[in-house]
Amino acid sequence: MFSKKNIILLLASAATLLVTPAYAAKVYQVATDAAYAPFESVNDKKEIVGFDMDVIKAVAAKAGIEVQLHNTPWEGIFATLSSGDRDLVASSVTITPERKLSMDFSDPYFEAKQLIAVGKKSTLTNFASLKGKKVGVQTGTTGDEIVQKLMGKTSPNIKRFESTPLAIKELLNGGVDAVVADNGVVINFIANNKSSSLKTIDDATFAKEFYGFAVKKGNKDLVEKLNKGIAAIKADGTYDKIHKKYFGN
Repeated sequence: MFSKKNIILLLASAATLLVTPAYAAKVYQVATDAAYAPFESVNDKKEIVGFDMDVIKAVAAKAGIEVQLHNTPWEGIFATLSSGDRDLVASSVTITPERKLSMDFSDPYFEAKQLIAVGKKSTLTNFASLKGKKVGVQTGTTGDEIVQKLMGKTSPNIKRFESTPLAIKELLNGGVDAVVADNGVVINFIANNKSSSLKTIDDATFAKEFYGFAVKKGNKDLVEKLNKGIAAIKADGTYDKIHKKYFGN
């Protein structure tokens, strides 16, 4: 016969089984280079915020998954996927054929293009006129790639920086003649530094670019989850609200 003590222990064990989930939900680890406002940056509270962060959180909620953000330097950010340290990169990543060789992408969630920043007194007029000039870019970005095509991969006139804001500050200091970077970042910098005496050049040769969330090559399950979330936030107006918050109408 069971003693009263044994019965109490059995009831307690049964109750524990009822409230304990069969498994802990996977939390997807997200890498982002939080030096790319308004897409990703660190606020005064040391929180990672921005357009991409709002989008990935909304996508995760619709897809029924959890995400945890990690500030990760751009240089080497994609290596975190192959190493397994991170599950995805949400950091204004342009989908390119070259990148598709080593990683997979979600559906696009943002359309962008390159933009040239120069001083207001600059006589530069288009992308071709940058040849022979000192041009600042963020290392490993699309801007870096297209400037290489214009000037050559080993050109000493390509000045590389850890972030676009650092490249623009070098432009303000006279260290470079121009900066080539994603339009959203350049426009945001100028909007928040109205006394900076900068202007932009929109070159007709710059093609449209599309940002996507990058995942480890072959991770089809995560790509499907992300695509489900992206479709859902676009369908119910959540995406439009986030876009308006950062870029207006």
